[in-house]
Amino acid sequence: MRGQSMLEPKQMTRAVIVGHKDILEETVDALHKASLFQIEDYIEDDSGLKIGRPFENISEISKKLIKIRSIGSLLGVKEVAARRQDASTILSELDTKLNELDSEVSVLAEKKDTLEAELKETESLRKELLPFINIDLDLDLYRGYESLAVFAGHVQENVEPAISKITSSYELFYDPKASVVVLFVAKEKSEEVSSALANVQFKELRVPDVSGVPSGILADIEKKEADIVARIRSTDADIESLNLKYADFILASNELLSIETEKSEAPLRIATTESTFVIDGWMPTVRYSELEQVVSSATNGRAFVSGQEMTKDDEDRVPIEYDNPKASAPFQEIMDLYARPKYKEIDPTTLIFISFPLFYGMILGDIGYALILLTLAFGIKKFVSSDAIKPLMNILIYCQISTLIFGILYGEILGFPLAGYHGEPGLIAGFETIDLFASPIGGEMFTYPIHRTHLVMTLIVLTALIGVIHINIGYVLGFINENRKHGFTAALLEKGSWIVVELGILLAVLGYVGMLPVAVGVIVFLIGFIMLVKGEGIKGPIELPALLSNSLSYTRIIAVGLSSIYIASTVNLIAFEMIWEPGTAIGGMTIFAIVVFLFGHALNTVLSIIAPGLHALRLQYVEFFGKFYEGGGRKYDPFGYIRKYTEEK
Repeated sequence: MRGQSMLEPKQMTRAVIVGHKDILEETVDALHKASLFQIEDYIEDDSGLKIGRPFENISEISKKLIKIRSIGSLLGVKEVAARRQDASTILSELDTKLNELDSEVSVLAEKKDTLEAELKETESLRKELLPFINIDLDLDLYRGYESLAVFAGHVQENVEPAISKITSSYELFYDPKASVVVLFVAKEKSEEVSSALANVQFKELRVPDVSGVPSGILADIEKKEADIVARIRSTDADIESLNLKYADFILASNELLSIETEKSEAPLRIATTESTFVIDGWMPTVRYSELEQVVSSATNGRAFVSGQEMTKDDEDRVPIEYDNPKASAPFQEIMDLYARPKYKEIDPTTLIFISFPLFYGMILGDIGYALILLTLAFGIKKFVSSDAIKPLMNILIYCQISTLIFGILYGEILGFPLAGYHGEPGLIAGFETIDLFASPIGGEMFTYPIHRTHLVMTLIVLTALIGVIHINIGYVLGFINENRKHGFTAALLEKGSWIVVELGILLAVLGYVGMLPVAVGVIVFLIGFIMLVKGEGIKGPIELPALLSNSLSYTRIIAVGLSSIYIASTVNLIAFEMIWEPGTAIGGMTIFAIVVFLFGHALNTVLSIIAPGLHALRLQYVEFFGKFYEGGGRKYDPFGYIRKYTEEK
């Protein structure tokens, strides 16, 4: 059993629970309540053990669960925060209340279905009537003739001239607005008339099977539709009333029945013989003694727990439970987006807790946007109760604290510089930048506040150096991972070789500027190269250029940051110099300038969440994780249920 250290998932222990089948139900119930043991599904083999059968009550429970979920769906019950109810009280009332509720809901559901069917029928009749609305004929006149043929349909043009050439014995009604014709002719002329109608692309219409003039029928339909809609709304109000009355009961019952279903189906995951059961699974090592106590207490010592020695195969499929401090725990969401670590891998969550907000803050670095996004994050945390949202808001808060710190360093607020710079005015009158020291790159000057737009080359080099440091931390972590998996030699050749190669390049550069003999750097580089080939084969040398591209990738920190500045500055320029110049009279252009200012910065605020976040994330996933992280661990999912609506007293 390995010792626990920082940057690792929780230690896990595999255990087997064995007992007589007479106590299986008590054992399953105890495990479910404890919610600490992840059951491994048993797969039948040649051992003679068979998959167990569900408990006898499964059929009844399943029927009730289906019924309560169906009722909840029909009433539109939503999972919201609610008062927890006593589980025993709900169970005692379940059958009576469920039957009453089912009866009430069935009546309302049937009533609503009938009304909606009626409404569909009237809507269908309305559609059939509309083409005939301007033809003032009773619909009974369209049918029932022995010697007359009736044509009713759409045409492209008035067909009367063509019909008059065929026969003088006809009656024609034409609506030029709807391009609808109704034609009565003798049956012996019907074939010739049909050919003439085909020439104007006649499309037959179905004549509604009702009596009366279309305009009068339509008026009656509108009254009927209004009445049906009113009755549907009344039924919906009755359904909503039931929702308000029974929502808490439905949520609590659904939870209880879901719990009972899980427990009743548990034997399908367990190995059994005619008289015994064997439950295989995992739990955190620190809770092993708790598992023993839970099982012993529930079965009066008749079931036994035994820890199992972890094998090589176990290490590849052991479930993973994070073990991070509360402060860095929200960043587990970022890890899960990529992949959980494997059991022997380093868990980099705490490192991301440092580097992700750091890179985000370096990119955005604006006091105004930081305060806006901080307010937004705290507001969402307060008013949105979702457990999935809160960790993301915590991450956003950490990032905005970093952004605020760098905003103070950069002296920026919504694209405005706080301090003047060599004659360029700042937002605060009389506040000028202070020269600190000259940068060795491009003759640029470090100042406070740091003006990013006047220190571009220096910041490009600085961010590339940050990248080199970050990447080499990854190589060190990769060395540790490889040492755990395959030993020191493999770790030295596969990961240590990259550090030796980098050292050789650094020494060669120092030699180039005359500080060391160039040969020293070349020799060290060749040693690292040979180690790399031996450790990774041909793949290693092929990936050598990636060292440069990975390091340069970190220059996106300054590039994306500058783009945000220029967007904000452009918004300010358009709003307050091109639209409204300070000192001019306040009027319509002032309001327009304010609208442009607010809209522009609102858009840039959205971009300030997306762009720095995506680029900071890429630096973790691609440049950093690529040096040490494999991932692929499966989530620890203990047998149990997180109660929201019920409690056992």
